[in-house]
Amino acid sequence: MAKPIVKAVLLSPQRTLGEKPLLVVGPSLGTSTVLWTETAALLGNEFDVIGWDLPGHGVSPAASETFSVAELADAVIDLVDSIAPGAVFHYAGDSLGGATGLQLGIKHGERLKSLSVQCSGAKLGTPEGWLERAETVRAQGTAVMIQGSAQRWFAPGFMDRQPVVSSRLLHALRDADRFSYAFCCEALAGFDVRAELGSITVPTQALAGVEDTVAPPSFAEEIAAGINTRFNTGGGTAIAIALDGVGHLAPAEAPAVVADLMRTFMTEAGK
Repeated sequence: MAKPIVKAVLLSPQRTLGEKPLLVVGPSLGTSTVLWTETAALLGNEFDVIGWDLPGHGVSPAASETFSVAELADAVIDLVDSIAPGAVFHYAGDSLGGATGLQLGIKHGERLKSLSVQCSGAKLGTPEGWLERAETVRAQGTAVMIQGSAQRWFAPGFMDRQPVVSSRLLHALRDADRFSYAFCCEALAGFDVRAELGSITVPTQALAGVEDTVAPPSFAEEIAAGINTRFNTGGGTAIAIALDGVGHLAPAEAPAVVADLMRTFMTEAGK
């Protein structure tokens, strides 16, 4: 298996990297760094914010073969090393980006200052469901997912209130490479790190949308509990927070709330 390649987009103001703490943010399946535009703008004066795109999404090249979520985490480390070799960084990711964050915590914990897992879980969906979706998208293209994703992604009423943001995100889905999207589905089919959560020692916050049907608040609680259970040094390092009125794309749906929670958390973790 060839490691997937992911490319970066700078989401904070242009300046010399390294003057501010580095924050790397990851997308959900079918979106791009657009997911983080508003949250990153609110954090951009205090952090160097770099977003990465999934293979075949946004600016990242299409994948030609299968990969795992753990290999996506390796690709994120390679990306960071190409920009700031050896840097220790804060990481936040939504959905598949959050799953990648859990793999970073398990496999590359020494590189993380903090981990914010948003609208995600230690296992998402069922292998059968993901494999079926991969097959559908390979055959029919990503446009076939637009209606279902619009329903799954956003809390009721969000698309009416924020037509520009929601249409940008749905455009990212439409423009994604169908084969790369299918490979991402297959990566999620094989993803289950519930038994490995106890190996994550980096400070972790798990955010969940109350309206999220894909990764409800119970998933965030499971992440926090899994990290905290095997922590014998006087209490764990993970917290779970549920966000009212938010669906599956918290950074786009509630940027001010997410930015505030992340800022407080990263500042504390960075001490």
